[in-house]
Amino acid sequence: MSTLSNGRTKPHEIVERALELSTADGCVVIADEESSANLRWAGNALTTNGVTRGRTLTVIATVDGKEGTASGVVSRSAVTAADLEPLVRAAEEAARGAGPAEDAQPLVTGTPASPDFTDAPAETTSAVFADFAPALGEAFARARAGGRELYGFAYHELVSTYVGTSTGLRLRHDQPNGTLELNAKSPDRQRSAWAGRSTRDFKDVDPTALDAELAVRLGWAERKIDLPAGRYETLLPPTAVADLLIYQMWSAAARDAVEGRTVFSKPGDGTRLGEKLSELPLTLRSDPNAPGLESAPFVIAHSSGDEASVFDNGLPVPPTEWIRDGELARLTTTRHTAALTGMPLAPGFGNLILDGGGEKSLEEMVAATERGLLLTCLWYIREVDPATLLLTGLTRDGVYLVENGQVVGEVNNFRFNESPVDLLSRASEAGRTEKTLPREWSDWFTRAAMPALRIPDFNMSSVSKGV
Repeated sequence: MSTLSNGRTKPHEIVERALELSTADGCVVIADEESSANLRWAGNALTTNGVTRGRTLTVIATVDGKEGTASGVVSRSAVTAADLEPLVRAAEEAARGAGPAEDAQPLVTGTPASPDFTDAPAETTSAVFADFAPALGEAFARARAGGRELYGFAYHELVSTYVGTSTGLRLRHDQPNGTLELNAKSPDRQRSAWAGRSTRDFKDVDPTALDAELAVRLGWAERKIDLPAGRYETLLPPTAVADLLIYQMWSAAARDAVEGRTVFSKPGDGTRLGEKLSELPLTLRSDPNAPGLESAPFVIAHSSGDEASVFDNGLPVPPTEWIRDGELARLTTTRHTAALTGMPLAPGFGNLILDGGGEKSLEEMVAATERGLLLTCLWYIREVDPATLLLTGLTRDGVYLVENGQVVGEVNNFRFNESPVDLLSRASEAGRTEKTLPREWSDWFTRAAMPALRIPDFNMSSVSKGV
């Protein structure tokens, strides 16, 4: 087999060789070629930077038996040509030792091959920060002059995924993913503000603009106001809306709803499909071709569950509306769970977009607020009750009191108790949809576009001493 300039075997040849070695009735091979670059800084100075490379190979073997088809899945990193046969045999052994797979389906066929399947993987390098790094240096200088300290990191990765199957699929997808998190602190560490952005290439992020935004927030925090727990009119910024709705979608499996185990189950029997969830014209959707939020146009499943099936690898992923004009329109299904529930096929999502028809920026929504709270972000989100999707979590890095359209100071942090589904039903206004970075889930999910939401009675259940 031929090699890349770094000495590793070409990924498409690794896939082909693994398929040749397979003696199973069916086989799926997924090669993930990963590269990343990062910058970190503290106290207005760079601290570390680095570049990494890696490969993970997943082999899924399927074995037909009298009682049904079994599957075995084995993944290993840093795979070389010499590791292939033991890896393939391990997957086959796992399949032969397993019982029939509940989600067994014929492997996908008929999808046209990706024209770049045999090309070398895409790679990121420190050059991705060529324009960003000088701008970051300018932000450091401005912060230093303004009596602020900047902390944070910039991370960029590129994953080239190659999917080959014994049924002839040869698919490839390159996924760039970048995150910028910037935290400004006062020298005494008593005031802190955060901003984050998601990006594909760091050409659309401006650290000097973010520093200016954080300087304003640190200024707001010079006045401290104590507020008790209670229900407050609250402006949820796009990052907080994204964190809540991503969790909602992670809980939107059709099978779980049909079996009465989620917030989307109808009391007594059935699901809430077709039910009005919001009086606002909210549409929650996913689209692998959404500009700036592009994601894999076909299923890439390294394991099986109610939201994904290894048998569905290579299945096309179409644009899907999960909520349409405020009405629940789709729940996630695999081919198996679609057949079980009688619902349309709706594979899992690689991005999430909420459109509410609003045109106002968050600043304009603040200006229209008589009295309420403005949040920065949420963190430590945990599920309390799956039946209602009640979540709890904490506010972080700035909660501000708005009076007569002006921010008048920073209040204490809170613990909240809310269900995102219930929030959608109570939201009274949606702002302009914009790309955002979900802070809580940024290690797992970054491709989101959301509006700010106005909630008339957000439940701040207790005061928190968190930052």
